[in-house]
Amino acid sequence: MSRSKNKTKIYGNTTASSEKENKRDANRKFRRVVKQKVKSEEMELPELREVSNVWCFNKDGKRYNPEMTEKELRK
Repeated sequence: MSRSKNKTKIYGNTTASSEKENKRDANRKFRRVVKQKVKSEEMELPELREVSNVWCFNKDGKRYNPEMTEKELRK
């Protein structure tokens, strides 16, 4: 089992297990807006960041494990 242990000791600041639901909702919203604009024959299509705000996702950045050695911090 080569993946049984976390290789990097960097973890997300969160109580959520993942951002999967947030990303799915953001992409659904983006695809809906794009479909509406294509249907109305608008030339300006939005970027994903214009439609969804990543600052509202459940995770809030990352942090290092305080028990990391100097060797691990250099990687």
